[in-house]
Amino acid sequence: MRLRFGRGRSPDRERPGTVYRARPRLWSGGAQAGPAGWGLDDGSPAPAAPGRPGSGYPDPPPGSPYPPDPLAPQYPPGPQYPPGPQYPPPYQQPHQPPGGPRIPHTLGLPRGGRLRRPRLRRIVPLVVLAVIAYPFVLAIVAWTSLDRVDALGSSDRAGTPGRTFLVVGSDSRDELSAEERRNLGTGRVRGRRTDTIMLLHVPGGGRPTVLVSIPRDSYVPIPGHGSNKINAAYAFGGPRLLVRTVEQATGLRIDNYVETGLGGFAAVVDAVGGVEVCVSRALRDTKAHINVKAGCQEFDGRTALGYARARYSDPRGDLGRVERQRKVLSAIVSRTLSPSVLAVPWRSIPAAHAGGNALTVDEGTSPVALGQFVLGMRAAAGGGGLSITVPVGNPNYQTSAGSSVLWDQAGARRLFSALRANDTEKIRPLAEEQKDLFSRS
Repeated sequence: MRLRFGRGRSPDRERPGTVYRARPRLWSGGAQAGPAGWGLDDGSPAPAAPGRPGSGYPDPPPGSPYPPDPLAPQYPPGPQYPPGPQYPPPYQQPHQPPGGPRIPHTLGLPRGGRLRRPRLRRIVPLVVLAVIAYPFVLAIVAWTSLDRVDALGSSDRAGTPGRTFLVVGSDSRDELSAEERRNLGTGRVRGRRTDTIMLLHVPGGGRPTVLVSIPRDSYVPIPGHGSNKINAAYAFGGPRLLVRTVEQATGLRIDNYVETGLGGFAAVVDAVGGVEVCVSRALRDTKAHINVKAGCQEFDGRTALGYARARYSDPRGDLGRVERQRKVLSAIVSRTLSPSVLAVPWRSIPAAHAGGNALTVDEGTSPVALGQFVLGMRAAAGGGGLSITVPVGNPNYQTSAGSSVLWDQAGARRLFSALRANDTEKIRPLAEEQKDLFSRS
């Protein structure tokens, strides 16, 4: 005998949650059939269908086509409970994963159940604006930190093509505290002097930038004071007299004046995290408070300042010092303008502030001129510029002012004539010759 259950009744949509039992159907391969469609292959009567009289099942629900069963046991009504939550019929309930229903993913999300993604149309303009404004922020920080001095005054000298900056490093201790003098090893010398005198010529037109070092002991005429060492002009009349002296000695017109002090020099080095300097020979100088070994190494502000100022331990004297000054200055410019400093705000902004505090410019210096100075120093520090010292005829020329440096008049005339003509390419052979001479010494 095979038993097959047919399909049950269709759910009543007016009574959600009603469950009906399926009505079984039996059939056989023979011709016998039981009453009302029930059939057994052995001829026995079919069992009563659910809900029919004598079946023992409870009465069918109201509205059922089957009559109630009079023999079904009667039970007292049970306790009445408040109606519970209404659920959809089983065939309409959503599928639940194993382990019970999951927490709805819309909890804690914005209205609508979707997490709002940032719109690129709003983010990209902000990023572009920040990238464009970042250099201007650095420029404003540096510009507002500058000191100014009346250094140029009126000049009767004709202007020269390009732009020429007079770069001066002052060794005045007046603005240093006792602790700074002790840390930097500058001593207590009074007065105003210059440790560094340079000319930066920016020609434009694709020609190389030239950085010219003038030895501080150069013996030249000083207007109103006879002939003396060139750094005496700064002591006699400050920046203005030094500018007039340099213009008279070189035939160039100074367009802008830039000065830095001892403390500012060291502060800039410390602000950029130190500089790398390659030392050609070991140098120990008790007056400069340094003791460095040969080779490339990192200098902090104190060591870099002492290495640039050391004089008495160098066999080449003032000529060796001007070369070391250019080397340290190039290292500072290269490090300050490197991506490792400019791309990091917590380094670049303090460096811009320290650089501005370290510099004193003439009152006529504009932001454009200051930008030309920075780019010119960068070119001179890199491979695109030329570095040279005024040709020297006698480095130990005895004068009433003591041992001085006498220029090679022919070489100096050729150098300054090329600068006045703005033809800096003519200086390249002289710079290469001088570089080879210094490397052998």
